[in-house]
Amino acid sequence: MRLVIAAVGKMRAEPAGEIARDYAARAAAIGRNIGFSGPDIIEVEAPRALAGATRQAKERDLLSDAAPDGAKLALLDERGKNLNSEDFALTLARWRDDGAPAAAFLIGGADGHDDVLRRKADLLISFGAATWPHLLVRAMLTEQLYRAMTILTGHPYHRA
Repeated sequence: MRLVIAAVGKMRAEPAGEIARDYAARAAAIGRNIGFSGPDIIEVEAPRALAGATRQAKERDLLSDAAPDGAKLALLDERGKNLNSEDFALTLARWRDDGAPAAAFLIGGADGHDDVLRRKADLLISFGAATWPHLLVRAMLTEQLYRAMTILTGHPYHRA
């Protein structure tokens, strides 16, 4: 199953970007042994002139276009479920075992996701009640994907 992270905004050579790239590479290395590829990080950006609902709609379209056909859609959203790492890993395994070709994790822009995209999502995920910078969310998500791969393989990284 292909894993994709589609995010609004660009990672530059910032520390959070380095962390995200590092954990993505780790997840890819261990995940390929258990039927996962990626995560590939796809960055999209709406024109700066857009604002409000118009910007949200454009970001929705860009993020949706980045998701592979037939992918399970997981949105990072403040209204989502606060999953523990084991449940996150089991969700990925279930999607893989049920034959989903891909899972796309969508990280919206500063205004979040619109209701149209939320209704299309298979899962809304929250990393808690705090508001996190989007680059940090990428780092946290890639770490959780790596952690999920280690849980599914019995690797000692996750010590619950």
